Amino acid sequence: MNIYDFDQTIYDGDSTRDFYFYSLKKHPSILLTVPYMAWGFFLYIIGAIEKTRAKEIMYRFLRCIPDVDADIEEFWDKNENKIKPWYKSKQQEDDVIISASPEFLLAPICERTGIKNLIASKVDKRSGAYTGVNCHGEEKVKRLYEIFPDAKCECFYSDSLSDSPLAEIADKAYIVRGGSVIPWEEYKPSKLKIFFSREFLAFLIVGVINTLSNVVFSTIYSLFIPDTTLAFFPGYITSNVVSYILNSYITFKEKLSFTRFIKFFISYIPNFIIQTVIVWLFDRFIHGPSVAAYAIAAVIGVPVTFVFMKIFAFRRKNK
Repeated sequence: MNIYDFDQTIYDGDSTRDFYFYSLKKHPSILLTVPYMAWGFFLYIIGAIEKTRAKEIMYRFLRCIPDVDADIEEFWDKNENKIKPWYKSKQQEDDVIISASPEFLLAPICERTGIKNLIASKVDKRSGAYTGVNCHGEEKVKRLYEIFPDAKCECFYSDSLSDSPLAEIADKAYIVRGGSVIPWEEYKPSKLKIFFSREFLAFLIVGVINTLSNVVFSTIYSLFIPDTTLAFFPGYITSNVVSYILNSYITFKEKLSFTRFIKFFISYIPNFIIQTVIVWLFDRFIHGPSVAAYAIAAVIGVPVTFVFMKIFAFRRKNK
């Protein structure tokens, strides 16, 4: 058998996202669920809830749809043409689709296109509640063997390296990018991908807190230290102690340790140099309020700091 992911693989887009915006346009009352959805996303980013729970919160928008089945049929009437031509040319009778998208959304399009085997997240189409967990990563392999105990995958196709567990059990695996199909081992992901991860988003949240604490502490120290640049030093160190604790627990999910604490401060050296230069230039040539200098300096250099921190201070050993 051949196994395929669905979204961005055989479907040109993300079906859940597309259905959400289709539903939003048809049922504006869904806007009332946006604050709750945003809160769920925030909790997921900081690690307070798992992905399954975050998706349950997102799927609460289904409660605003009077007839979900009718809307899904109308949705696929408009989007069936987004099934990619390259898949249609390869389609076989025993193909298996395995997706994290909800089963209730994908079942109709699979029936329309003659796909008999679908494994997807089991989500209640009225409440958004999950039965089990999100069908993602290792869970896809588990679900596959539950339904096909003797499954032998000849070819596997996906748009994401998060599907590596399925790629590992396939004779051949491919990454799909648009209409291109690339052998798994030849695919080289963009290095910018690191900035679209949950870790980086959590780092940005911690960074906002760190920026505020940096500004506050540096401003307090400036009350006792007349020189703006000199007052920045203890403020920077104090705020980074707070940053280390928050990044350990929220961003990288690591226990506190003295060795990692030292590495954390070393990883901040490039950021420290950048910020110090900015504060000095601001103080010498712009002559604005010190709080503005601290704020501008704290914002610049975030990507560099994240990379150094991830590969040096919080690098995980391969198991």
